[in-house]
Amino acid sequence: MLKVVYRFGKLTTELFCVSWVLAHTTSVTANDNINNQLLNAEQVTSISQLSDVQPTDWAFQALQSLVERYGCIAGYLSGTYRGNRAMTRYEFAAGVNACLDRVNELINTATSNLVRTEDLVTLQRLQEEFASELATLRGRTDVLEAKNTQLEAFQFSTTTKLEGEVIMALTDVIAANTVNGQDIHNNTTLGLRTRLNFKTSFTGKDLLTTRIQANNLLNPNIGTPEGRLSFTRNDSMTDAVINLLAYEFPLGEKTSVIAIANEGDAEEITDTVNILDGEAAFGALSRFGTRNPIYYHLDGAGLGITHEFGETLEISLGYLADSANEPETKSGLFQGGYGFLTQLTLKPSKRSSIGLTYINSYNQETGTGSNQANPFSKLGVPIISNSYGLQASLGISDKFVLGGWVGYTNTRNLSTAGSTIDRGSADIWNYALTLAFPDLGKKGNLAGIIVGMEPKVTSSSINELSRDKDTSYHLEAFYQHQLTDNITITPGLIWLTAPDHNSNNDDVVIGAIRTTLTF
Repeated sequence: MLKVVYRFGKLTTELFCVSWVLAHTTSVTANDNINNQLLNAEQVTSISQLSDVQPTDWAFQALQSLVERYGCIAGYLSGTYRGNRAMTRYEFAAGVNACLDRVNELINTATSNLVRTEDLVTLQRLQEEFASELATLRGRTDVLEAKNTQLEAFQFSTTTKLEGEVIMALTDVIAANTVNGQDIHNNTTLGLRTRLNFKTSFTGKDLLTTRIQANNLLNPNIGTPEGRLSFTRNDSMTDAVINLLAYEFPLGEKTSVIAIANEGDAEEITDTVNILDGEAAFGALSRFGTRNPIYYHLDGAGLGITHEFGETLEISLGYLADSANEPETKSGLFQGGYGFLTQLTLKPSKRSSIGLTYINSYNQETGTGSNQANPFSKLGVPIISNSYGLQASLGISDKFVLGGWVGYTNTRNLSTAGSTIDRGSADIWNYALTLAFPDLGKKGNLAGIIVGMEPKVTSSSINELSRDKDTSYHLEAFYQHQLTDNITITPGLIWLTAPDHNSNNDDVVIGAIRTTLTF
């Protein structure tokens, strides 16, 4: 490009001027009728043939030179140039092509205006004057290329993306006196959960997730699994650990497979059909409000497969074992606690989903509901359970989603603990109605209301596992405010009537303010 500029001197300057004019007036596409008028017009030989070009126009001299000296401008059939009209890219190409044809003609005929002595002298003087600057620039470019090569050789990964998430939560029991004879203390706590997610893709279609997590958030101690928060942990360990290692890849166009090495749960395998399920960082504050409790029968290491039957129906299969890495007897991938899931998910529209779920589990419990509804901890003997769930999420409008679920679990004990426990079974039910208000007040916000009954033993033939005699209701409300693109604040309340499904217990009100930071 520099050779053309310096070789043709004034000609190139004029071409640049008119190209700038043309380029800076191109913003919309003209109609085909106007294009045809231009293409069928004859070459203009005098600027006076263009009735709408005046000597006072700022580009008059450039147009005059291109018309009368080089003859590479065409007007419309009406005898106008229309210099202020937006032009198409095709018109621009046609104009430039005409001028370039004229330049080639001048070169071939070796006219006296082709190369001027003063242009060559100017070029030589410029080369001498800027020789040192050009040498310095070339040296800098070489250094940058060397550094870029080094970075490419030693970079961390061309396929890995780092995502960070921090939850800070302020929690307290606002109202309660005693539950199951235990004094409930109002004790404000502040803790955090930190996650670093490394997302790696080797083919562009697969995904390896490596998650490092540290968590010191504990649930308020109210003497029952009810009201447990979604972002807390069961123990007090706060070390940073690999919280999740999973690899997902396609198996054909309609099937996806996920292999999970540890700490997997249902949401890695299937859709939990609840708009309020934000994996603890967003959405509902409680474990119960996040998803149907029967999904918590599934956790650990294993495999998940999802196959799509068109756009409206899919089936998910998953198997997870909670002690897959332990070699002891009654542990490992198949002899320890496990959960096997089958789910049909129907999506009649983009805003609505329905899930039909079956889970067979061994030595698993939900960590929600009453103490009686968590029989593995209550009895201390092996149990096997069959759970069935129906979940629905119906998008009434863009601003309102109606949802809910019902879950049923039948549990049998597999041991009598030395003839101290009768063999039998227990029926455990739960249900919920959810109301969600996306983008309430601002895009990205979410308000939610959950009303329901956490898992309750409705009948039991096991002598050490009596049915819950009363009914406790879970009422939860929260408002998730999108403060910035990376900061979300969610205040909310959880009200438990007759906690542990026992009307002798005082109502419990839990307050929480969750702040989520992402990067």
